[in-house]
Amino acid sequence: MFDPTSRTPSRMCRTIVVPPRLDHVPSRQKPIAKPLAELDLDFAREWIDFPDPADDEHWVRADLTWLCSRWTCIFGRGCHGTIKGQASTGCCNHGAYLSDRDDEKRVRKFVEKLTPDLWQLYDEGHTKSGKLNYLEKDVLDDEKRKKTRVVGEACIFANRDDFAGGIGCALHALALRDGLNPLETKPEVCWQLPVRREQEWVVRPDGTKVLLSTIAEFDRRSWGEGGHDLDWYCTSSPEAHVGGEPMYLSYGPELTALIGEAAYEQLARVCADRLKLGLIAVHPATAAAQQSAGAATETLTQS
Repeated sequence: MFDPTSRTPSRMCRTIVVPPRLDHVPSRQKPIAKPLAELDLDFAREWIDFPDPADDEHWVRADLTWLCSRWTCIFGRGCHGTIKGQASTGCCNHGAYLSDRDDEKRVRKFVEKLTPDLWQLYDEGHTKSGKLNYLEKDVLDDEKRKKTRVVGEACIFANRDDFAGGIGCALHALALRDGLNPLETKPEVCWQLPVRREQEWVVRPDGTKVLLSTIAEFDRRSWGEGGHDLDWYCTSSPEAHVGGEPMYLSYGPELTALIGEAAYEQLARVCADRLKLGLIAVHPATAAAQQSAGAATETLTQS
């Protein structure tokens, strides 16, 4: 099951940047070939620490190898899904835990706007009397939590291959219809993936404290022990490292929401400067994808 990578602290301004990355909902998952082999999880990475220009008590530690990679979401255009045979539901198969009461209230506001033409499981998401019924209670780490219900081996908001409105998250579709960024309408955990943010207060040698936000890759290990049982996962697959721009740019809105606008602007400058100098520890999946693309181009040139 999908637990949030972290809770957005109140000290962070919820700055939303538009437009969203996708401008349409895939109508159908195209037939896809057998997944390529994923690469090993252990490899060299480049990191950087820097202070938040807007907050003296906040520092950011960022994985440049991940943020400068060419990972991109390939849902609906090659995604194999985390469960075998369920490519059309991508990574939305286990239900999403809500971060807190604010997350629950915000999501509910948009669930109330969903209609049957956007939400395939609209009827399952309501009781006979018309009340919303899309959450269930669960226990995680001895704590009672709320999460989205799982219906038919996927999240209740995941529209399936036989839906006239197309595959994908109903809340994502709502955002696109209304000109919003999907991170405004979806549970926090859903739009954070595959970025992992961990936060802790660090006491320095002189006794001062800073809030350290670590921004890294949400790889298979981040799912816990069950992550190794996923049939396929994108962050270590060359098939998903085909973005037209580095991830720190394509995921700008999400990163801004996670660390704040000023910190993100500093992060973007750091990433751009590092790429100009030449990244030493390139993400293996990005390197493999670029090598494959180069070989294909060379073959076409010679033919």
